[in-house]
Amino acid sequence: MIRVGIDVGGTGIKVGIVDDKIQIIREGSIPTVTDIPFEEQVKRIVDCVLSTVEKAGLSSDDIESVGVGIPGIASSETGEIIKCTNMGWNHVPFREVFRRYLDKPVYIDNDANVAALAESVAGVSAGTTSSVFITIGTGIGSGIIINGQIWKGAHGIGGELGHTILDLDGVPCTCGNHGCLERYCSATALIRMAREAVAEHPESKILSIAGGDPSKIEAKTVFDASKANDETAIAVYQRYISFLAQAVASVINLLDPEVIVLGGGVSKAGKDLLDPLVREFPQYVLFNDQPLPAVRLAVLGSEAGMIGASMLS
Repeated sequence: MIRVGIDVGGTGIKVGIVDDKIQIIREGSIPTVTDIPFEEQVKRIVDCVLSTVEKAGLSSDDIESVGVGIPGIASSETGEIIKCTNMGWNHVPFREVFRRYLDKPVYIDNDANVAALAESVAGVSAGTTSSVFITIGTGIGSGIIINGQIWKGAHGIGGELGHTILDLDGVPCTCGNHGCLERYCSATALIRMAREAVAEHPESKILSIAGGDPSKIEAKTVFDASKANDETAIAVYQRYISFLAQAVASVINLLDPEVIVLGGGVSKAGKDLLDPLVREFPQYVLFNDQPLPAVRLAVLGSEAGMIGASMLS
């Protein structure tokens, strides 16, 4: 028997056929389309699943279950997707509609949660009983694993590290609040800090690497300028690392997991991100004279969403 993992993204939807060794044996994908009715969106996903299963030399009879990771929240009890902004889904009966076309057990969860689950079973935090996965991209996502299970809180909405508040009078957030952590620790935050810095220091290599156009500044631009010993870039990057170190320390102070895993686009900086972060975060941990959790980079990459979704039950 095989399991199907579906990773719903803003630009594409990926389908992975996962065997009993937790290996993806076949992948399929379709572009995300949001300007069609909900039932048609679901039918496209089912068609992609069946096509991918067939290309793997299997049939629907071989499917044990289907898991779906979404950038939003869902009810694991009812199979309703409560909110998934990228797809335009609000309180839609995903499981019910999916099973009209493919009558298999269907499980749904947040994409950061399923990535956390994948890393805890088949990735860098395998063998631990508690871990926190932090994805650093356009925003900040997080997934909490306790005793090998996703922890979502009493109402299914826990784990939103990105929307814990650092500063009541801080940077406005897309959620409507001010000073949310993701406005200081995401790739978007690093880019904003860099643009503000080059407005005061136009001689910075950040701007020259971006071709003189502040709108072309990316997170990698800051990394590259920092490596080139640009003082402005180094200052921006150090400030960014300090915010991220405080976020990691807050997770440790609250949960004390065995491992904290960093994923998402910014984590591709590798040791340039990890080394300064590991040096700095202990100073913000309350009991820093005790053993501290390991902080590691995610290893499953783009497969994490599919693998984790397939493991939902």
